[in-house]
Amino acid sequence: MFLTPDNKFNFNDGLDDTAPTTNDTSTQEVIQDLSIQDLSNVNNTTAQEDEINFNDNSPQELTPQQITQELDRFIIGQADAKRAVAIALRNRWRRNRVPEPLREDIIPKNILMIGHTGVGKTEIARRLAKLAKAPFIKVEATKFTEIGYVGRDVDSIIRDLVDVAINLVKERFRKIVEKKAKDLSEGIILDALIGADASQETKTIFQEKLKNGEFENSEISISIKESKSPVPPIDVPNIPGGQVGVMNISEIVHKMLGNNKQLKTVKVTVKEARELLINEESEKLIDEDKIVKEALQLASNDGIVFLDEIDKIAARTEIRGEVNREGVQRDLLPLLEGTSVTTKYGTITTDHILFIASGAFHLAKPSDLLPELQGRLPIRVELKPLSKDDLIRILTEPESSLLKQYCALMKTENITIDFTDEGVSTIADIASTVNREVENIGARRLHTILEKLMEDISYTATENSGKTYVIDSEYVKKKLENISKQLDLSKFIL
Repeated sequence: MFLTPDNKFNFNDGLDDTAPTTNDTSTQEVIQDLSIQDLSNVNNTTAQEDEINFNDNSPQELTPQQITQELDRFIIGQADAKRAVAIALRNRWRRNRVPEPLREDIIPKNILMIGHTGVGKTEIARRLAKLAKAPFIKVEATKFTEIGYVGRDVDSIIRDLVDVAINLVKERFRKIVEKKAKDLSEGIILDALIGADASQETKTIFQEKLKNGEFENSEISISIKESKSPVPPIDVPNIPGGQVGVMNISEIVHKMLGNNKQLKTVKVTVKEARELLINEESEKLIDEDKIVKEALQLASNDGIVFLDEIDKIAARTEIRGEVNREGVQRDLLPLLEGTSVTTKYGTITTDHILFIASGAFHLAKPSDLLPELQGRLPIRVELKPLSKDDLIRILTEPESSLLKQYCALMKTENITIDFTDEGVSTIADIASTVNREVENIGARRLHTILEKLMEDISYTATENSGKTYVIDSEYVKKKLENISKQLDLSKFIL
């Protein structure tokens, strides 16, 4: 459905629907009995898992159709790619329900997405990361060099994935202990306000006032732990013969000298103190060893790696010997097939990590990749180039469409922007023409077109507060007439 003068674009839809949800189901008994099973165990999905994931619509419970529908909210078209990632994501859930020992033999089917730039490959990865709620990392293949050369080797991908898993599990633990940590922090704040020797009656009165937010801006003095690092961070990449890749010398010295945490008294408002104390009390309540153990298991079983720009490391016949091309492909082979990688938290196997590779393949072809690497990417999905109709849908249908973004930005200046359906159609037509005659960069061309279209309105927004602009076909053609002239001139440039 397109926009018409009678059907104005509503930029306020959904802008205020951001009320956070809280989980108050944690109790002291949960804290005392905290164990690995209390987290979202990849081998045992129970009712507790939904509590710990803090989302009734856990991604592991979503069917492939529901996953596709979620992606449809933000990405137009590319049904084949959406189906492939939806099936892959659902298969993680299915595998966790298969009994041992067959479960260990079920490996993920890695995916290769092929398509022009700007057709949605990276956006699918970005939205999938938010949807998966599993350890997810997106990397560019061109950032790595083969082992033995200066630079990052491909094993660092898995180390970064483990770091993501550590943060993810730690956040889940924090949610579990949040209520207990909040109660403890309130007690410390109360003592700072009225003193530890105050009567119970006084404490009750002030506690009620504190809960009502009457002291939020009052200043108090609290003692918090200050962690002092003995040396600044120094990274040493790829030490020959080393097993840990990037070593942080400051961490090593820090452990040798102890944590070196000292109490520091700070004067802050009650609101600031609450945040500091909740973080500190949460750290005391959670078990770092359990976090590491669960994170390694989570990354190994549910980890997802999105490997972008893989076409850039394809070894074309006219270019040989670059340390970030064929050598990197060879180094990727064991990761995709299944190997053990040593991290600072322990050893992790990659047998069940899902790899999704993508590339435009303008200059290279998928067949230019090593045959062994092609075999480890058995599912191939071709993303279609975007047509004019696709560009119109991209402008109007997604929940965070470009038109809604521009309208929301201008609304902050008390300016109303109304796009007609003819205006949107003209924008898409110009973008499609430029893509066809200059360089096809897909939906990214819309950013260039819209920025040029909205330039004058954005520049004079302050002095035109309260004004309404109707963006119709004539307005678009007038503002973008120079683009057609530039296209004509570009034909004569050698």
